[in-house]
Amino acid sequence: MDRLEQARTAERLQQWDVAIALVSARAECYSDDPDAHDNHLWHMDLLARAGRLPELAERALTDVHARRSLNRSLGEQGRDAALRTRVENGDLGALYVLVRLLCGTNRMQEAWRAVQDIAPKNEYAHRIVAGARRP
Repeated sequence: MDRLEQARTAERLQQWDVAIALVSARAECYSDDPDAHDNHLWHMDLLARAGRLPELAERALTDVHARRSLNRSLGEQGRDAALRTRVENGDLGALYVLVRLLCGTNRMQEAWRAVQDIAPKNEYAHRIVAGARRP
């Protein structure tokens, strides 16, 4: 069984440490090698699914893919306070996840208020809220 098959098996069995070690060994952000870049994205996804959010947060300081994975994971877990903190620290991507989370949980007023308080001129955030209000 090659490394890729081993990683997929470990992932399927939720043996996160094994899967992460196998995938990260061949992962490179923005690599000219598409397999290395795909492995990097897979690595970020594995970290999120393994619940290794502190590690993902550390990587998110310099890695856009880690940032997106972290925000997506926080949104899936319904952690709006953590997303708000990320937004307050300058992560605009976290704003969009936060607004979608609030709209998706029928907290439209909170979503609108978050946009007004955090980024009142951000047209995309306004469109997310407006789109959620449509019947």
